[in-house]
Amino acid sequence: MNREFWKATGIRALRTMAQTAVAVIGVSAKTMSDVNWELVISASILAGILSVLTSIATGLPEVEYSEHVYMSAEEPEDSEVLEDGEE
Repeated sequence: MNREFWKATGIRALRTMAQTAVAVIGVSAKTMSDVNWELVISASILAGILSVLTSIATGLPEVEYSEHVYMSAEEPEDSEVLEDGEE
């Protein structure tokens, strides 16, 4: 995991947090005085943490990885890949 990965992860987490805040505000309040800000902040922080953990676990499509930087499950051999309908 390099600098590019962490930058992309941070951007993704911030976007997720903003989207969560908008969603929580949208479903929980009719006016700005009705907003439960504690709920908005805690849900947004949790969403950001989950976004970072997901990025670490699965990687990011916008970041290119070299073999030694990103460890993933081994790719199956061509003979191990089943075609549709095969058992």
